[in-house]
Amino acid sequence: MKYTEDHEWLREEGGIVTVGITKHAAEQLGDVVFVDLPEVGAEVSKGDEIVVIESVKAASDILAPLDGEIVEVNEALAATPASVNEDPEGAAWFFRMKVKDASALSGFMDEAAYLEMVG
Repeated sequence: MKYTEDHEWLREEGGIVTVGITKHAAEQLGDVVFVDLPEVGAEVSKGDEIVVIESVKAASDILAPLDGEIVEVNEALAATPASVNEDPEGAAWFFRMKVKDASALSGFMDEAAYLEMVG
């Protein structure tokens, strides 16, 4: 997995990148009560606000980590947004995207660098 400075994790499999938030981010958010996901088929650019997460503490935006097309969203989060707190780096992924340039993944942190960043 790769990690962004915005506390997102990225897992690439066969040209498709699955995106979610890290355990650290989920802990900082507190209890998640709502997740607004992007539309399948949406073309996104790196930095676009594409997911809104609402918790008991605040609302947060998830930004597109790469340029590409949304090919799948985790529909289960609409019914059970609290799963983001229970399994943020597993079952509670947000979306999958077909990226325009898979080599761009090399610019993100590995787990050791991310853990060092969050202390």
